[in-house]
Amino acid sequence: MSHLQFHIQHGPFFSFHFPLGQMTDLIYTEKELVQSLKEYIQAEESKLAAVKSWANKLDVLTLASTSDPEVYLAHPVNAYKLMKRLNTEWSELESLVLQDPSDGFISNMTVHRQYFPDEEDEKGAAKALMRLQDTYKLDSESFSKGKLPGEHSGCVHHNAILTVDDCYDMGKTAYNEADYYHAVLWMQQSLRQMDAGEEHVVSKADVLDYLSYSVYQMGDLPRAIELTRRLVAIDSSHQRAGGNLRYFEKLLSKQLKELNQEVQEPATEEPIQLGTYKRPKDYLPEREIYEGLCRGEGVKMTSARRSRLYCRYHDGNRNPRLLLQPMKEEDEWDSPHIVRYLNALSDSEIEKIKELAKPRLARATVRDPKTGVLTTANYRVSKSAWLEGEEDPVIERVNQRIEDITGLTTQTAELLQIANYGVGGQYEPHFDFSRKDEPDAFKTLGTGNRVATFLNYMSDVEAGGATVFPDFGAAIYPKKGTAVFWYNLFRSGEGDYRTRHAACPVLVGCKWVSNKWIHERGQEFRRPCGLTEVD
Repeated sequence: MSHLQFHIQHGPFFSFHFPLGQMTDLIYTEKELVQSLKEYIQAEESKLAAVKSWANKLDVLTLASTSDPEVYLAHPVNAYKLMKRLNTEWSELESLVLQDPSDGFISNMTVHRQYFPDEEDEKGAAKALMRLQDTYKLDSESFSKGKLPGEHSGCVHHNAILTVDDCYDMGKTAYNEADYYHAVLWMQQSLRQMDAGEEHVVSKADVLDYLSYSVYQMGDLPRAIELTRRLVAIDSSHQRAGGNLRYFEKLLSKQLKELNQEVQEPATEEPIQLGTYKRPKDYLPEREIYEGLCRGEGVKMTSARRSRLYCRYHDGNRNPRLLLQPMKEEDEWDSPHIVRYLNALSDSEIEKIKELAKPRLARATVRDPKTGVLTTANYRVSKSAWLEGEEDPVIERVNQRIEDITGLTTQTAELLQIANYGVGGQYEPHFDFSRKDEPDAFKTLGTGNRVATFLNYMSDVEAGGATVFPDFGAAIYPKKGTAVFWYNLFRSGEGDYRTRHAACPVLVGCKWVSNKWIHERGQEFRRPCGLTEVD
């Protein structure tokens, strides 16, 4: 039986549309365009130099001819050359001026433009930065200076800074999404850098306009009034500032009356920063636990638990392919039992898998639980590809190795899924198995539920990107060439709800993984059913 490909809604999977592999291509595209731009500038300068040479020559000539036109034209050569210049040479000059050296550059731009990111991609990249800011508790100032935790000291990220205008655009992206929490943080940072004397294109009035209204939306009327007064002082004719100021003052007066206060509390002079306002709650109940684990906080690895974790050689119950070279197996967690296998993939296998996957990387889809239709969603914006064993001996070998290690058949498993998480890419808490409220999730496959997950890490990650389990407080970090394995179902067939897990946002670097979801059908004698819910 051929391996199966299946898309199911797991939970929010965030990244922006361009995985790092494709963004690397864009780097070289931009370099090519810069070279094309330089060639255009050189052509324009050559053209301008020729025109200047003509102008200088004709300037000297006309100075002489106009000083005494009759004397000048009395010489027959001068008369002939005047006729020639006006009939031929000025036409040649006109042709020179009409030449457009930009044609080559414009043509090059047109060819590459089809691969450029669009407005949605830019918005996605901005949101990715905001997710990183939230998850890793990064203040806007550190972000704007390119200072990120976890960066290797030897790595140099050239010009990784955000200008006044960059911060303004970040804030505007948030504002347009009615995300006033982030709009405040980034407009405030834009204003801070502007007040420090940094060059900018955007006007201070525009920054104050967005900032004051966003602060109002966050419920801070005194500060909204103070910021709006600054705006009025800069631009008294601003079309909204005066009306907003009167409205804010009226609201504050009403609030003071309701509180039986006569004196308005002055707006705090403390600068707005991370923590000034509380981030609004969202759809994810375990948000704080999940993000804490991503930061390395709340990991419940006690000394007692650590004493129950072992490492061993694993030969797959004396599998012939593992007898001479058994796998190195390490316990990552005791219950539910999660293990890591070292040297699960070689560097050459990883490169081949990536080579096969890159041309197929496509926007990941989810299955709408209500309609059953595959669709894109804002909470899963990633690139993934699916590879069949028949496509290349490496994929067949990886599938066989997974079967040898786990003792489970992969004949009813899904295709090997390759996922590339760019910076900010994350997969919020989700279950791999189908729950009782979605009984038909795998019905079309006829292979039962997802009994187990085998996750290969195909890259190291400079910062971020851990796999975390909020229910029991585990954090597993990517290590190139290793794989982790766990069961999603108890022997009774019931789902193990403790296995709800997430992929933390990639803060610095790039994360490649491959997933093999193993199904129930065919495991009857390999993992016999039981009546109790035990590992």
